[in-house]
Amino acid sequence: QVRLVESGGGSVQTGWSLRLSCTASGFTYENYCMGWFRQAPGHQRDGVASITNLGSTTAYSDAVKGRFTNSRENSRDTLYLKMKDLKPEDADVYYCAADECGALGADWQNPEKYAYWGQGTEVTVSS
Repeated sequence: QVRLVESGGGSVQTGWSLRLSCTASGFTYENYCMGWFRQAPGHQRDGVASITNLGSTTAYSDAVKGRFTNSRENSRDTLYLKMKDLKPEDADVYYCAADECGALGADWQNPEKYAYWGQGTEVTVSS
């Protein structure tokens, strides 16, 4: 049974940092590319960051580039998103997602490309 479980969300103030984690099980994690998405109620799910299966290549949306860092620890089947200098507009539910790298290609920001999803972890940022 495939599972992705996010953790690490919470309530912070503007300028603070958080680190989200996503623990995978039920599939060969090191063979999959991973993505982070975020979604506010009533809005579409937006791609935030992605990382290739061995961690050699990362990509970020313009909104978070320079502030968020995506990494993975394949020995622990875990994905991380280090977020710094958080802003109120970063407040969302954050989801991790997995798909085979070959199928994903360069279209990492398209949520329809991902086969597996976690349940989300909420981040709130107060000004």
